[in-house]
Amino acid sequence: VQLQASGGGLVQAGGSLRLSCAASGRFFSISRMGWYRQAPGKQRELVAAIASGGITNYADSAKGRFTISRDNAKNTVFLQMNSLEPEDTAVYYCNAAVILGSSRSISNYWGQGTQVTVSS
Repeated sequence: VQLQASGGGLVQAGGSLRLSCAASGRFFSISRMGWYRQAPGKQRELVAAIASGGITNYADSAKGRFTISRDNAKNTVFLQMNSLEPEDTAVYYCNAAVILGSSRSISNYWGQGTQVTVSS
């Protein structure tokens, strides 16, 4: 299973970016999908997550500015980020809890990370 993230870049404060992450490979289905971020010198933290049924949860810093969504048919998760602030600068990682094969075991996978830089 591979997760391919895209959509990062450099944007001015107040701007917007949309991140995408597509899962590929052999698996039964995907349960929870999410976005995490890690700024230099800081621990990786949850930004937003979405269950297969669409229930979402957000970090306080993301509420009201970021929106997570998913396309189950395409095994893809999105993160729409508006009103970006310099404090949002980080490497953003997608994450997926993947249900594998006939055993229905669940394994956790990470994408390669995409850099988001917000200038003031």
